Amino acid sequence: MEKNDNQINIELSEETAEGVYSNLAIITHSQAEFVTDFVQMMPGMPKARVRSRVIMSPQSAKRLLQALSENIQKYEQANGVISDSDNTPFPPMNFGGPATQA
Repeated sequence: MEKNDNQINIELSEETAEGVYSNLAIITHSQAEFVTDFVQMMPGMPKARVRSRVIMSPQSAKRLLQALSENIQKYEQANGVISDSDNTPFPPMNFGGPATQA
């Protein structure tokens, strides 16, 4: 059998496999990295909690954007267009750098 040199063995622990719920992402960046904080906001609660932080290089962030775009396109082809008319008000958040909410 031929060996595939491009194959990566990825391990997923049980704890990581459980995942975390997030309904807000706050993205900031510097010249060297993109930082995404995944936040869980609960209705009627004045405080939101960062559930996970992912730090990646600009190249990895761009690959993530492309992969997410492709997956959303495939999802919408199978399930219909995702409505983006969520009128949930988000508080202004600025942690000292350029920020984007998703």
